Amino acid sequence: MTLPATMIHNLTLDELITKVRHRELSSKEIVTALIDRINRIDTLINAYVHIDPQKAISEAEEADKNFFDNLDKPLWGIPIALKDIIAHKGSPLTCASKILQGFISPYDAAVVERLKAAGAIILGRLNMDEFAMGSSTENSIYGPTKNPWDLERVAGGSSGGCAAAIAAGECFASIGSDTGGSVRQPAAYCGCVGLKPTYGRVSRYGLVSYASSLDQIGPVTKTVKDAGILLRIIAGHDPRDSTSFPIDVPDYPQLLTGEIKGLRIGVVKEYMGPGLDPEVKTAINNAITQLASLGAEIVEVSIPSTEYAIAAYYIIATAEASANLARYDGVRYGLRVDGADLYDMYTKTRGTGFGKEVKRRIILGTYVLSKGYYDAYYLRAQKVRTIIRQEFLKAFEKTDVLIGPTTATPAFKIGEKIEDPLQMYLTDIYTISCNLAGICGISVPCGMAQIQTADGSIKQLPIGLQILGKPFQEATILNVAFAYEQNTPWHTYKSPIAKL
Repeated sequence: MTLPATMIHNLTLDELITKVRHRELSSKEIVTALIDRINRIDTLINAYVHIDPQKAISEAEEADKNFFDNLDKPLWGIPIALKDIIAHKGSPLTCASKILQGFISPYDAAVVERLKAAGAIILGRLNMDEFAMGSSTENSIYGPTKNPWDLERVAGGSSGGCAAAIAAGECFASIGSDTGGSVRQPAAYCGCVGLKPTYGRVSRYGLVSYASSLDQIGPVTKTVKDAGILLRIIAGHDPRDSTSFPIDVPDYPQLLTGEIKGLRIGVVKEYMGPGLDPEVKTAINNAITQLASLGAEIVEVSIPSTEYAIAAYYIIATAEASANLARYDGVRYGLRVDGADLYDMYTKTRGTGFGKEVKRRIILGTYVLSKGYYDAYYLRAQKVRTIIRQEFLKAFEKTDVLIGPTTATPAFKIGEKIEDPLQMYLTDIYTISCNLAGICGISVPCGMAQIQTADGSIKQLPIGLQILGKPFQEATILNVAFAYEQNTPWHTYKSPIAKL
């Protein structure tokens, strides 16, 4: 039975693969339906910053023509969207920044090569915080991305476009990046799945650097199985990335048994204390009860240095950003504002091209690396980072995974925190430690908060459960997430925009 074009967007990636394989849907039907939906819906959401419909439809027609020669390619003819920080040859690569407006990527990122090798069609590019510096996708030259559950609220960041596009039914799967929670936090706010792999699991070649020792590419999807499908494709060693780890990549979808009986799950007590929204806390406690009912052993664990994570992160990340963004000088590529001399040109180019938050982080990073402050700030932050990693590894000696909330609250209103950087930084309090420790983490929907509006009506906002795993144990966190997902209804809930 042929699925109506207006219903195609409701399919998961796994369902789509099956329908393409059985010739129930053609690639052209899928791509055309998705482009029509983006044209109709995205003016409300502002998730996409670039799309080339003609090229996507042409590639879909080619995929249909060569279908029988490519049955071994799991994503053959299926559209995937990219965060605007991942290189795709021939497409704009702006990182949502004025300083890169008009820049066209001359090559493909490693993850894009692997997606293409699997047969995927790169549909378009998604909105984000400028250079991935933000937690709300408000720091973008394209304007903020809005949350499909409530258009007055943020989609999260910095991969807000990735999560909003999924929640609005504007793509089946997207690829984002996570430096301090930038995949997991927007996934929690938008009610979808966000996976941050272990540092070194996925090549960073072709990912525009923010903080090189923290950045990691990861999928944002509708379901846990979809995340596993994408990770199986994009993971693996790449000699072009010196931090890429030479380790075998499991067949993640095949390992999703949903069996977690006897698994030891640690609840991080520091994640359940003051500052946690009551409805979020209730949802997490209910998730803990659910996992226990499936046979998991629940234990309490402690990561004592959690309170220092934000400070350590914003010293290390800004220091690395200060070094990485020095390449944008108006000489080699991107924006150039002429000046009286070279120094004047540098100053005018960067002053015009970088946004306020990016400038703030460059200044902070330069400061902590300067003479007299390096030891006092940067060196101490690196020591705290080492302690945090050691505390996680110690906790994993008596547990298989750790759990807690992804965010302290549901999505906040657009404009609510943009003028208060500290409050914005604190939204990542539960996700940052994962990046500092270099471990893997996933956020899955685990409940709905009830928000009363000014007119007395009630809106529902998603809540995310975060599951953290040992280095390179993505298969374990995916299976725990899958077990939880299959025994709860939250992944089936659709945003008001997805229903349009």
